[in-house]
Amino acid sequence: MSDRIPATTDKKPAPLADIINIHTLSVYVNNQPGVLGRICAVFSRRGFNIESLVVSQTRDPRFSRMTIGISGHPEGLHQIIMQVNKLIDVIHCAEHNDTDAVAKELVLVKIAAGPEQRTEILQIVEHYAGKTVDLQDDSLIAMISGNTDKLDAAVRLLSKFEIVETVRTGKVVMARGLETT
Repeated sequence: MSDRIPATTDKKPAPLADIINIHTLSVYVNNQPGVLGRICAVFSRRGFNIESLVVSQTRDPRFSRMTIGISGHPEGLHQIIMQVNKLIDVIHCAEHNDTDAVAKELVLVKIAAGPEQRTEILQIVEHYAGKTVDLQDDSLIAMISGNTDKLDAAVRLLSKFEIVETVRTGKVVMARGLETT
């Protein structure tokens, strides 16, 4: 029996030449069942793909903040933001970038490693200001946080070892200054 998870297709995906980058949206919503489904439907109808999603309750339990990373045709982004803002449980939806907000994410990397490899692995993790959160005889789990490029670089360097598993959060975003996200 194979450990492989069946995919909808085994073909290589086509290059995304007409998609510029991932856009980060912050959506402030009523904390109600079904809100996420309605927001996802707007993206789907417009041909946008959700690349990352982080949802958490705010300090006021009546509301939640969604940080959504989406990819799609940039010319349709403004229309999507307007449509999401019209949804009944949405209080506010806005795009954020590196100049108006701080964005961070986190990765956990499980690496198969005996004592002879640990020193080099730990040096890489330390270089990226990461921490070892689990250490076993035959493996370790490193936690690294920061911007997307930093996490990509860390995982790329750690790839010369046997990476058993990675788990990555989506971006969390907060507007700079006194402006609310």
